[in-house]
Amino acid sequence: MVHALGEIHRTLSPSGVLIDLRPLANGAPVEIVSARETLTAGRFEQTPQDIRLDEAADAAIAEAGSVERFSHEREARFPFNYYFDSPSELEDWAREDWGEDAATLSEEARARMRAAWAVADGDARLRLSMPMFIARWRRLPA
Repeated sequence: MVHALGEIHRTLSPSGVLIDLRPLANGAPVEIVSARETLTAGRFEQTPQDIRLDEAADAAIAEAGSVERFSHEREARFPFNYYFDSPSELEDWAREDWGEDAATLSEEARARMRAAWAVADGDARLRLSMPMFIARWRRLPA
């Protein structure tokens, strides 16, 4: 990752900006939402390996700032909601986008989600409320 940041610094224009945008999946609630109610069925969980990768990305960008490649300008978190028409659609999306080894629902959370879905109103949808992290880094002169 540090090498990649060096390449980004090398190829950015002198006044270029690096945007770090990542989902914060760990602990994101999976909800069943209808016009009548919202029920939390479980929480999305990242695997320990995926959490270590996030921590490594944080460390790499902090190191790039400390060696005066980039200047941290600001950062924020904001909510981002994904909507699904069924539990299987959410599970397929998670498997395709995140892979088997990145983030998932526990078996207990899957069972609660499916049980709540079975008795939900006809207009119900599944919502994954995943916070997003965004940071802006300004390229410093070489």
